[in-house]
Amino acid sequence: MVGVVVLAIIALGGAFAPVWWTGDPLEMRPIERLTSPVAGHWFGTDNFGRDVYTRTIYGTRVSLIVGATVSILGLLIGTTLGLVIGFYRRLDAVMMRVMDGLMAIPAILLALALMALMKTSVRNVIIALVIPEIPRVIRVVRASVLSLREHTMVEGARALGARTPRILMFYILPALAAPLIVQATYICASAILFEAYLSFLGAGTPPHIPSWGNIMAEGKTYVQLAFWIILFPGLFLALTVLAINLVGDGLRETLDVR
Repeated sequence: MVGVVVLAIIALGGAFAPVWWTGDPLEMRPIERLTSPVAGHWFGTDNFGRDVYTRTIYGTRVSLIVGATVSILGLLIGTTLGLVIGFYRRLDAVMMRVMDGLMAIPAILLALALMALMKTSVRNVIIALVIPEIPRVIRVVRASVLSLREHTMVEGARALGARTPRILMFYILPALAAPLIVQATYICASAILFEAYLSFLGAGTPPHIPSWGNIMAEGKTYVQLAFWIILFPGLFLALTVLAINLVGDGLRETLDVR
């Protein structure tokens, strides 16, 4: 319950950023640079005089969009491939070796390598983060399909003349709904963290688009003079990931068939 409330507040803050007492996240006021948190600047200002509160709230949009999009695309592609791979044994033997090879590479290194081949943008960050998540979803779906394809209901559907696409869509896929919903929350949390990593390293969202990662990256040089540039985006990042994980744990307990 706590995770849902915290996540809802953060999501609403990002969605309605222009009306949450924020200004222009790119507006520079050099005369107010490195100002500590005060009434006019709740989270202080950065080295260009930009309001850290405004940039942090706007950064919520990028993180949640990346997390949600990576989660949805990863599930759609991974579930589709997992159903097909798990149902056809000959395809399973070949494709799972490819998936094992992808999973042998740490996700953040694979994402960094992909971003090195592309320009920094939110779209490319999403692409770079979706690819490492697909093999993990495939393994979850495949494991369930392997146990379900010999189930009595599947044999009954075959006896009634149901074709393979219908069996996958109406008999096997509904049984995977619960684990996939839980998996989606973990993918979302992981994508938000990895986006922050990439942006912090300068390989994620471009500097003119505020995100928690590049806000902290710009503030690392001034951490001894203005620690608040890193503190508040870091707190938002930690709270968001914690809230999503709490929601995932709650869903896992609620949807557990046992």
